[in-house]
Amino acid sequence: MSLEALNEQVRRDLSYLAFGGEDWVRQTQHPEGHVYDAVIIGGGQCGLGVAFGLLRERISNILIIDENVEGYEGPWVTYARMMTLRTLKHLISIDLGVPSLTFRSWWEAQFGPQSWEDVDKIPRNDWMSYLRWYRKILNLPVVNEVKVKLIEPTGKDVYRLHMEGAGASSNSLLARKVILATGIQGGGEWHVPSMISETLPRHLYAHTSENIDFKSLKGKKVAILGGGASAFDNANFALSEGVGSAHVFVRRTEMPRINPMRQMGASGLIERFHVLSDADKYAVISHYLKHQPPTNDTFERAASHPGFQLHLGAPWLDVQHEAESAVVTTPQGNFTFDFLIISTGLVTDHSLRPELKNFEHHIARWGDYYHAPAETASHKLDAYPYLGPDFTFTCLDKKDTKLLHGLFVFNFSALVSCGISASSLPGMRYGIPRLVSSVADQLFSDNREEILKNIYSYNEAEFVGEWAKKGG
Repeated sequence: MSLEALNEQVRRDLSYLAFGGEDWVRQTQHPEGHVYDAVIIGGGQCGLGVAFGLLRERISNILIIDENVEGYEGPWVTYARMMTLRTLKHLISIDLGVPSLTFRSWWEAQFGPQSWEDVDKIPRNDWMSYLRWYRKILNLPVVNEVKVKLIEPTGKDVYRLHMEGAGASSNSLLARKVILATGIQGGGEWHVPSMISETLPRHLYAHTSENIDFKSLKGKKVAILGGGASAFDNANFALSEGVGSAHVFVRRTEMPRINPMRQMGASGLIERFHVLSDADKYAVISHYLKHQPPTNDTFERAASHPGFQLHLGAPWLDVQHEAESAVVTTPQGNFTFDFLIISTGLVTDHSLRPELKNFEHHIARWGDYYHAPAETASHKLDAYPYLGPDFTFTCLDKKDTKLLHGLFVFNFSALVSCGISASSLPGMRYGIPRLVSSVADQLFSDNREEILKNIYSYNEAEFVGEWAKKGG
């Protein structure tokens, strides 16, 4: 099958599913102009999948906005430096059950069925190409190069989104529902330890989420802080680009070996996470984050380079600036480097998100609702927003609940409340339908009175047989 034939198959399959039927949501009138039923902030894999889900629910008055240039949404061809996705190839999920929309169908249409059998994990660049195709074949309403600066409540069950960017046709737009599909950093910000950010000049370090000019580091000695998969991705990438040596520093004395996600998927925990108690949710995510190893292929690619060095039991105790170098102090001694790559992940804290400035004092955190036992307690997990199973914020004061009604969280900050359903591809096959159903339920409930009134006043005759007039 060619890609053109697959495109036709997608259209046929969607027509069999009655995709594109008439909307059931009535248009909201507002003195300032058009009101979208839902605006999705973020045009990566989450945002695209959610938009498709809403369209299947006959909710088409929607818009996706993304701050990146078209085709460069998400991390895949920007700062991600892994060779392949970490997810097993058969666990991809944003097709929402339509076989012709799967990555496998897209791949086989171009390279054939045998090629699919030969694929171990999906190449990163090919995944981005698939997402571009997915957006195009579904004709999803995306506007690029638009950044949301602030979400403002209007007091009329409508939010005003203040925007900037080359793609913005105006400074603001209106939406009944706002879905934060803003990725791994969407619930906070990337983290660089203060011992580095407050000591070193900016040209001596970069976080893994940033653009890094590896060509300028050719032959140089580089240090990487962190023991997660991205640390080894960056080590491999740097060494492949000609860096002289890459030293990975890990706090632990041993690398984690067990991947909890494998058992989570087999046990039903991913799709049923929302029914757990708060104590179980907190404990599971604490365990998951403590025991997440890099994949074997990621580690082995990095370790295969002669310039690779791994330092275990080597937390950074201090960092100093000397001449044009960075001097790192560890329990194993001092090391001097030409450049530091920081792979310390992110801080999840909604007070760091400027778009949520009007809401952050009202948003409940896990620390407000649950006090974990000492063996699992974590101030990092306590800072996550305490969400309902429908991906909605919980308000600290019940009298302010209406302020947050209509905001949905489908990014990494949903991890403790909703599991990996909004932060990992294997979870999205369950998370996206649940989110979409929640948004549709809210839209329906908001218009309940009008909907029921129309039901009771409906009087269009359908049965017109003569016996209906005369009786027996």
